[in-house]
Amino acid sequence: MSMSGDSKEPREEQSQAPLIEHLIELRSRLMRAVIVILVVFLGLYSFANDIYTFVAEPLMALLPEGSQMIATEVASPFLAPFKLTLVVAVFIAIPFVLHQAWAFIAPGLYDNEKALAIPILVSSIALFYGGAAFAYYVVFPLLFEFFTQTGPENVAVMTDINQYLNFVLKLFFAFGVAFEIPIATFLLILSGATSVESLSKKRPYILLGCFVVGMLLTPPDVISQSLLAVPMYLLYEVGLLFGRLVRKRKEEKETAEEQEADL
Repeated sequence: MSMSGDSKEPREEQSQAPLIEHLIELRSRLMRAVIVILVVFLGLYSFANDIYTFVAEPLMALLPEGSQMIATEVASPFLAPFKLTLVVAVFIAIPFVLHQAWAFIAPGLYDNEKALAIPILVSSIALFYGGAAFAYYVVFPLLFEFFTQTGPENVAVMTDINQYLNFVLKLFFAFGVAFEIPIATFLLILSGATSVESLSKKRPYILLGCFVVGMLLTPPDVISQSLLAVPMYLLYEVGLLFGRLVRKRKEEKETAEEQEADL
């Protein structure tokens, strides 16, 4: 009895050892990611006010000369730039953070999965940045022009800096995530969860869903909803296109393998 008990304990210790090692590695990579974000934040903090001025430029450019934003809370002049700088630090550090995540999961992947995952990872980062850039350079000017010109003439636009920051961060995040639609569509097709034909038949529902999402994630006006919904639908079509290409290559590869097997 004692011998069987002694042999059982080493087995439990051996089974727990890999789990502990994985947890230690995960903690190490999380710490690295946090340290990099803090380093970037400290490097940017002296430019916090300049960063906020840059983000506020699409609105300030449309206000009458001499107009300015206001701070309705005592700590807002400090907290708003501080919060924005921290978000920008995370934004800049995203490639490193995702690289740490990739390094953690890569050992458990097959070679063909690694070859596919790297382009998907790089594309996801690029699309997220592209969505944020689209929001800043295309959506913000149109949106703020609409807001500033539709109000009564005797109402002065004096936006609170904290409210403005919350507004633009919400749009940055919404457009960044929306631009990931091609990746999500591609992965659904690749995993076999759905097919190109099935998704093609659901185009009317997808289009309606894009406008519903635009309604939920953007301010209650047609312009901002359309500026999010239309790119979302176009990106969905891009995902379908890549799905077709991958399926075609997969079928050609399977056909070639069958021909080789027959020979």
